[in-house]
Amino acid sequence: MIEGFLPASLIIVNLVNPKEKFFGVLMALSSAGVTMRGINLDSFEDWIHQIARNEEPDLDLITMFVPLFRVERIFLDEPSGAIKSYGQRFEEVAGTTIRKFLGLDGAGD
Repeated sequence: MIEGFLPASLIIVNLVNPKEKFFGVLMALSSAGVTMRGINLDSFEDWIHQIARNEEPDLDLITMFVPLFRVERIFLDEPSGAIKSYGQRFEEVAGTTIRKFLGLDGAGD
């Protein structure tokens, strides 16, 4: 792993060719690429509102491997001033932490 990016860290990954952004949980990071359990940011709000309403999920996190040549940037999911992190946004809408929801209490950051 790369310093600061521990397994089970909440991350945002920007991809190229095609351009996409994903939020999720880091599973592995190597010279070959990134393995994560995540969701496209275009679907994030719909997903958390589905969870908050206790609906049968149409959307969910998927486990995926992205080769490193597609990765433009990786960010830790952290708040920035008044801007909330995706993890904080999840908790605000769903009423539970994303770590608890995914069974990750005590893992990662």
